Amino acid sequence: MIPLEDEFGDILRKAMLGTSVDALALSKATGIDARLVEGWTRGHGTANAEQARAIAPLLGLDGGRLADSAGSRWYPQVPDAPAVRHHPQDPHPSNGYVFFLDGGKRAALVDPAGLPQNLLRILSDGAYRLQYILITHKHADHCDATADVAAAFPLATIVMHSLDVHAIGALARKATLARDGDALPFGDGVEIRMLHTPGHTDGSSCYLLRSTLFTGDTLFAGSIGGAYGDVSTYGDILNSVRSKLFTLPSDTVVMPGHGPPTTIGQEREHNPFFGKNS
Repeated sequence: MIPLEDEFGDILRKAMLGTSVDALALSKATGIDARLVEGWTRGHGTANAEQARAIAPLLGLDGGRLADSAGSRWYPQVPDAPAVRHHPQDPHPSNGYVFFLDGGKRAALVDPAGLPQNLLRILSDGAYRLQYILITHKHADHCDATADVAAAFPLATIVMHSLDVHAIGALARKATLARDGDALPFGDGVEIRMLHTPGHTDGSSCYLLRSTLFTGDTLFAGSIGGAYGDVSTYGDILNSVRSKLFTLPSDTVVMPGHGPPTTIGQEREHNPFFGKNS
């Protein structure tokens, strides 16, 4: 079982940074010792349900869902996606994916990262044509093997948002700069849709193939990515999820950049960053 990307302390830390609410402010509002709160953000222990519910509204989080996180009471029912192959991106703790069409004859790679020899071994295991190299964002654990993959598959089209494409160096000149809503043809009558979801980085993007969504570090099972944009903000990542991802059908399978798969429906119901208090 793949562990969740974020535990209670990670969620708490991201929300505190995003809202600029520190441990002292939480302590004054709730009576919980500030040193205890600081410890939680560093992974030292966890809150009880009452404490989690007290903290949540001050951070724009859902109290019940945060309490579930604090008590480790939720894990997604992992959906089936038979046309998608997942691989760890050693030495990074990130997920890479290859997905297939036409009975495995056509393929696309999401986020080329990690040890190139491992990745190329995975990509050589199949008599298919690699049509796309799709990059969700600029961080090294999602794109640092782009040059090696592009050299091995020179006919594959690199796709990345213009605000992050500088991360792949000289290859940026040959990349397709996808814009929000762009549809990439992928076989007869099939398209990959790019959704620009700024917040984690300015150019963070998700890719939708039929009912499978590759979210990079925008949306995780039970959490979201940290807000590290140069211009985009914590508010932007929340809005990206609400307006671009949560409008998709509930059974849309989410393949995130870290942690286990989930579905849009499960995230609407269980993600503490969203809900009646968010």
